[in-house]
Amino acid sequence: MPDILTTALAQSGLGWVALITVVAGIVYGFAGFGAALIFMPVATIFWVPELAVASFSVSALASLVTLVPRAWGQMDKPSVLTMIAFSVLGAPVGIYVLRTSDVVHIRWAVLVIAAVTLAALMSGWRQKLSSLRSTQAAVGTVTGFVGGATGLLGPVMLLFQLSGTEPVARVRANSLVFLTVSSLLLLPSMALQGMLSGQAVMLGLLLLVPYGIGAKVGQAIFIPRFEVFYRIVAYVIIAVAILMGLPFWD
Repeated sequence: MPDILTTALAQSGLGWVALITVVAGIVYGFAGFGAALIFMPVATIFWVPELAVASFSVSALASLVTLVPRAWGQMDKPSVLTMIAFSVLGAPVGIYVLRTSDVVHIRWAVLVIAAVTLAALMSGWRQKLSSLRSTQAAVGTVTGFVGGATGLLGPVMLLFQLSGTEPVARVRANSLVFLTVSSLLLLPSMALQGMLSGQAVMLGLLLLVPYGIGAKVGQAIFIPRFEVFYRIVAYVIIAVAILMGLPFWD
C-alpha cells in the first residue's frame, strides 16, 4: 500500500469526518446548500483548517458528477458564471489569511459565519439586492475570499440568491453549480500557496465516495413540494454541527 494512502487512512478522526461527509452530502443533495456549513465545524475538531478546506475541495469532484449535470440546464448561466469568475479573484487572498492565521481563530470564524448564516436563513431574512453584473461580481469576490479563508463558500452566495425572486428550482441549481465549481477552483490557488499537500488530496479522494453517495441519496429523496421540510431538516443538522464544533469541548 502506498505510504501516502497509509498515512491518510491513519489520519486522526477520519471515521468521524467520513460520517459527517455522508451527512453533508445528503443535505447538499436535497437542499442545494449546507455541505460546508456541516462539514467544516466538525472536520476542524480533528484536522487543522488548511487540511479540512483542501480535502473538502477535492471531494467536491463528487458533486461535479452527481449533481451538477442536472442542475446545469436549470441555472441562470450568466449570473452564476460571473460569480464563479470573480470568486477565483477573491480566493487567493482568503487562502493567504487561512494559511497565516491562528488555527483557533479560523475555527471560531467558521463557527461564527455558520451561525450567522443559519440565523439569517431561519429568520427568513431577505435584503433586496441589485441583479446587476457589478453586484454579482462583488458577491463572487467576497464569496471567494470567505471560502478561501474558512472553506465556507455558501453563506454569501446563498443569502444573495435568497434575496431574489427566482423559483426554488433555479435557486437550488444556481447554488449547486456555483458551490461545486468554486470549491474545485480553490485547488489551484491552494497549490500555488503550498497548501495542497499529497495528504490533503488523498483524504479528499477518500471522502469523495461517501460525499458522492450522500449527494445522490439526498437528490433521490428530494420532493419539491416538501421543500420547506427539507430546509428545516438542513437547519437542524447545521445547528448540531455548529454546536459540536465549539472549541469549548476540546
